[in-house]
Amino acid sequence: MFANSTSGVAVEWAPDTLRVKELEEQLFSMHNSLVCAFNQLLDLKDLNTGYHSTRLAEWGVRVAQELGLEDGVLRDVEVAALLHDIGKIGVPDAILKKPGRLTADEYALMKKHPEYGWAVVRLFPGLERTSFFILHHHEAYDGTGYPGELKEDEIPIGARIVSVIDAFDAMVSSRPYRQGLPFEEAMRRLDLASNKQFDPAVVRCFISIAQAEMPSVFAATGTSTSVVL
Repeated sequence: MFANSTSGVAVEWAPDTLRVKELEEQLFSMHNSLVCAFNQLLDLKDLNTGYHSTRLAEWGVRVAQELGLEDGVLRDVEVAALLHDIGKIGVPDAILKKPGRLTADEYALMKKHPEYGWAVVRLFPGLERTSFFILHHHEAYDGTGYPGELKEDEIPIGARIVSVIDAFDAMVSSRPYRQGLPFEEAMRRLDLASNKQFDPAVVRCFISIAQAEMPSVFAATGTSTSVVL
């Protein structure tokens, strides 16, 4: 309880205000713990995924900032980037880790992972918008993606950001069955897919960031910065 300096009347709402702030901090802490726990589950499923998701979270926030998105959206983009693949927990390992080309039936099941992720994340208060970013991160700018065949601005901006950075990281990261692409080749492919698979504004923004931070990016991915001819 605090005294009002002008009237001398005791202010009764101060303890309630402090309690609301305390509850908000507890909710925020719970959200952070939840996201970390989900990320640990991804690590248990595939040790490469956790590092991949952490890189995406960092890049996603940078792109969102450069695009001038509000703070609440930055947070949702960060969490969506971390958890965009959480639905892969529902996909059999035989499909996830298959070194060769997937059959039509296997690919159809793999394409369900954004819906699986959305179905889980949407259940948590405060993560509703994040869940839609996860649901639509495989939509294509020209409307040929999945699961909703959304196009252009129909696709949530967070999903458009995750789509670009996810594709880039997948291209440059080495896997046991293949070597990652050189930086310039990955940039070339992003540019070619701009306005088709990817939002051109997001591509331009990300390319600018990636070029400025090329050394640290490739220290993390262990790939070359030049095109192999």
